[in-house]
Amino acid sequence: MNSRKLKQISAAAGASAVVAMGALGFTLSTDDSSTTVVSDPEMTLGETSTIEQAATEVETSLAVPEVTAEPPDGFGP
Repeated sequence: MNSRKLKQISAAAGASAVVAMGALGFTLSTDDSSTTVVSDPEMTLGETSTIEQAATEVETSLAVPEVTAEPPDGFGP
């Protein structure tokens, strides 16, 4: 197959991919479901959670590893 024919086939495949992605994007972007519009002017609020008392101490003041390992020979003092 010569270079010109390969370029034409590649261009056709690329153009087909672009068209297919555009069609897929258009299909997925259209919203067929009915949209509910709320016309009530009052604002609705959810429940509010409050913290009664803040913590007096920090839970983790210093990170300490759970497992210690011996360094291999030739490493460290």
